[in-house]
Amino acid sequence: MEPSEIKVLVVDDEPSMLRIIGAWLQGAGYQVRQATDGQEALHAIEADCPHFLLTDWEMPRLDGPALCRRVRAMSLPHYLYIIFLTGKGAREMVIQGLELGADEFLTKPVNSTELLARMRAGTRVLELEQRLSWAARTDSLTGLYTQRFFYEMLQREFHRAKRYHLPLSCVMMDIDFFKRINDIYGHTAGDTVLKAVADLLAANCRSADVVCRYGGEEFCVLLPETVEVNAATWAERLRRLISELPINCGDKVLHVTASFGTAQAHDDIQTPEALVDAADQALLCAKQSGRDRVVRYESLSDADELTLQEAQRYEDLFRGICARHVMTPLVACLRQDDSVGQAAEFFLRLRINSTPVVDEEGLLVGMLSEKDLLGAMISLDCWRLPVREVMKQHVIVYEEDTPIRTIYEFLCRVTIRRVVIACNKRPTGTISRGTLLRWFRNLVISKGLIEDPDLLHREPVDPHRSKHRLAQTARELTRQAQQLEQRVYRDDEDIVPYVIGSATGMQELVTDLLAYARYANAGSAAVSAQMYSEGASVD
Repeated sequence: MEPSEIKVLVVDDEPSMLRIIGAWLQGAGYQVRQATDGQEALHAIEADCPHFLLTDWEMPRLDGPALCRRVRAMSLPHYLYIIFLTGKGAREMVIQGLELGADEFLTKPVNSTELLARMRAGTRVLELEQRLSWAARTDSLTGLYTQRFFYEMLQREFHRAKRYHLPLSCVMMDIDFFKRINDIYGHTAGDTVLKAVADLLAANCRSADVVCRYGGEEFCVLLPETVEVNAATWAERLRRLISELPINCGDKVLHVTASFGTAQAHDDIQTPEALVDAADQALLCAKQSGRDRVVRYESLSDADELTLQEAQRYEDLFRGICARHVMTPLVACLRQDDSVGQAAEFFLRLRINSTPVVDEEGLLVGMLSEKDLLGAMISLDCWRLPVREVMKQHVIVYEEDTPIRTIYEFLCRVTIRRVVIACNKRPTGTISRGTLLRWFRNLVISKGLIEDPDLLHREPVDPHRSKHRLAQTARELTRQAQQLEQRVYRDDEDIVPYVIGSATGMQELVTDLLAYARYANAGSAAVSAQMYSEGASVD
């Protein structure tokens, strides 16, 4: 550190001492500020922390020992070297000052040569502290901040954003298939890739942004005063730059891609850790939906986060179970050329809230939900829009042979409610949290842990309500059957999807009929039992 880089604060209630000390230090090239008492010095330190504090012992309002005690209790950006200037050099005073946190003592009258020598000695201490601090908060390979220092900065920025109502966004990034690079080309090549990506990240961030190596091939970026839409735009630009970056590894040139997840500190995110976790959830969805993409957290469905801590105790429950054993089979999908109006009718007829979308060859190309349809209903013309213009292209897909525990952990970890199951990129089913609950309930019944499924229903049955539901269900079944009959004789459209969809809907209605019929006679049975007990004859 050169003297011109070092800031010094001199505190003394004697104007002559301030002038003399200040002139010596300025003559040696130091940046000098002055204060006349401890209280004024505290305000100066809070506004711009110096490297050296030269303070008198006895001062009005706040004396030297009290100032030293207050300074050592402050959270400062770097170490502050404290030198006491005092006319009393008693041993007890020196001991007291050192215990309060002072680094050095100079006895008045001060000698300029000794003062500058003490400053140079203190500078060596500050340089060592600076190197140690830098080593503790930066990653040795990439030169980025460590995860520990990142969380220190996150705490500060999170509370600043909440206090002043400023936006704050977080971006999580993961290099795709990084393990393959280590396995194929070696760890030296892997380190080269990490360093190249880290340099690219650092070069494309503002001075106020905080970039860290979160762990392994994962990076995290904090973007103060940035909304999530802009954070996603920044992440998309970085994604393209990374995919175009040639990385020289010896005689080979490697190209890599990366997945990004973004999140913003909205009111429902109450802690700094929750902000990082939200970005991590979005990153997990980006990786699972195909990698090399950016996913925003606010684009995910709202739901309460579940915990795996208790569930992990029952790992044997999922042994040998794959996605195809649990999934709800798909009997029909929307095509990307279908209109929004056809999709709305499809949803209403089948009583579903989302469905995969396929192309002409039956390959999965997207996912459409009721929310997507509502977003498209801004004019009557939108009714004719093709589904491909309103669907989400990022689809969470698992193959049929995926262990069900993998999907279970994913649904517990993120806010997404449903994933698509596919075979050779063709959707064959879906698994939702409800699917897993039904599977678990059936497993409990099959294991004999409950004798009768009806024992799960603790509420008393209302026979009149059951009869009303029975009549409603019968009318709906009749309406769907008539609608199917009318479509059979149309020659201008493919009726197979309608037949499959109608059959599925009517199957559910028949199941409802059986369920309501079981309780519809509960009232009559009770009356019959009462009449029999009174000796009446019952036909």
